[in-house]
Amino acid sequence: MFTVNRRTLCAIALAAGVMALPAAAQAQAQLNVNTALTRDDPLYKGLERFRDRVAERSKNQLTIRIFPGSQLGKDEDVLEQARAGANVAVVVDGGRLAVFVKEFGVLSAPYLADGFQGVRKVVTSPLFETWVAKLRTTSGHQVLSFNWWQGDRHLITNKPVTVPADLAGIRMRTPGAPVWMETIRAMGATPTPMGWGEVYPAMQQKVIDAVEAQHPATVGSKLYEVAKHVTKTSHFNLITGIVTSAAWFDKLTPELQKILREESLAAGDYASKLTEDSLVGFEETMKKNGMTIAEVDKKPFIDATQGVYEKLGYSDLRAEVLKILK
Repeated sequence: MFTVNRRTLCAIALAAGVMALPAAAQAQAQLNVNTALTRDDPLYKGLERFRDRVAERSKNQLTIRIFPGSQLGKDEDVLEQARAGANVAVVVDGGRLAVFVKEFGVLSAPYLADGFQGVRKVVTSPLFETWVAKLRTTSGHQVLSFNWWQGDRHLITNKPVTVPADLAGIRMRTPGAPVWMETIRAMGATPTPMGWGEVYPAMQQKVIDAVEAQHPATVGSKLYEVAKHVTKTSHFNLITGIVTSAAWFDKLTPELQKILREESLAAGDYASKLTEDSLVGFEETMKKNGMTIAEVDKKPFIDATQGVYEKLGYSDLRAEVLKILK
């Protein structure tokens, strides 16, 4: 369940707009895609490609609208709207889907795979498709694709960090899913869940001391204005997907369903390549704005977080995933 606030009510009304149209007007279906990212993020450019290719291939029978900055609400709220059958989708990580199907949480576990090509093997595998089918049955969500790579996540702090012990007493923002929370706790910090849009003012007002994020999000939200150090721990390899309503998806023709999934996958690859190509430029931007970017020995962080898999019951699943990666 979720708390209904004014933003959520507005989002539901917007998402339900197409459903309220007369039958003749519904021939032109619409999907409203929500993302916490800004328009400058490489993944946003991938969403634009997704929108344009779907419109072209469907001859405008299916249109996509993009809502950056979480305009339709928090990820969890949009997932609830999708469960209710609304024509919404959200760019979301596996940790948030783990509340419905536990297996998705392993995608957000620490030090699982290296880089985009590694994790892509997992999210395009037959094993992953069994999770997708289970999600449809369990929660009524439809995964369109899950190959939207946002990069490695690093520590953003106001003091240098070289080993996990340096994080003692640090209040660090992270998403509220168990796998994220337990990883940050294992690294030595105190996990503090909050929406991404709240991070900048929380850092500014010292409600939190640190955040962990990928380079595009760090630059997109101008965290270099409220933090001084980036420690490249690469503790999460952030892979996300586009998830919508299974009930809404099932109302589309088989051809439109095919277009939606194919173009979502193609756009995910496109956006992920843009992310790969942009990382050096993001680091240059952060340095120009006064941030120190430190390479550290990752082994102490790897060692500190390995117990997360056993604690959350992911040991056997991790072994299956490692078989795919090899």
